[in-house]
Amino acid sequence: MAATTTVAISFVLLPLAFLTLLTPLKAATFTIVNQCSYTVWAAAVPAGGGIQLDNGQTWTIDVPAGTTGGRVWARTGCSFDASGNGNCQTGDCGGKLACTAYGTPPNTLAEFALNQFSNLDFFDISNVDGFNVGLDFSPETPSGSCHGIQCAADIVGQCPAALQAPGGCNNPCTVFKTDEYCCNSGSCQPTDYSRFFKNLCPDAYSYPKDDQTSTFTCPAGTNYRVTFCP
Repeated sequence: MAATTTVAISFVLLPLAFLTLLTPLKAATFTIVNQCSYTVWAAAVPAGGGIQLDNGQTWTIDVPAGTTGGRVWARTGCSFDASGNGNCQTGDCGGKLACTAYGTPPNTLAEFALNQFSNLDFFDISNVDGFNVGLDFSPETPSGSCHGIQCAADIVGQCPAALQAPGGCNNPCTVFKTDEYCCNSGSCQPTDYSRFFKNLCPDAYSYPKDDQTSTFTCPAGTNYRVTFCP
């Protein structure tokens, strides 16, 4: 009888173990801060949407565990009506205040994928879509190799003539649309234009194959802060 009881208890505990394994992972909290002296319209996809942030204002969003293709960016020169329809000079996402699509270049990007290989978050700053607003992308609690990155140089003020755009600095792919800059074949190399971005922002992606010096990791479950004009 004792053996039968043990078996029964084991069958009861087994589903509980599976339930523990299947417990949803905790969402990551992203705190987005506008330190610019001017208003920006922050955008975040696939979670978040968009909001107006005046100087000193903060926006907090929860991003589900496992999210991939995540982006946070600042839009500038925007005007929206009461229904949230309008347009922006940089970073516009289809004329909507609450973005559901990526922004139009030029826009500096904070990119991320949560809870990926080896239970790590992967994150970066990218100038592959050009640059409009400097930003800092940092874990709320840095530790060891889990540390913040930043792109805060005056790229707009030093932008090469061929890449200049209202409110920002385009990446060469946007302007020239050739494989040399867009890397559609997957075998592109650094160019003088990508070196311009890399020299000013060493932490940030300067062209599509700039992975080795531009991708950073933190343990899954980390919370993050994105600061515009750090």
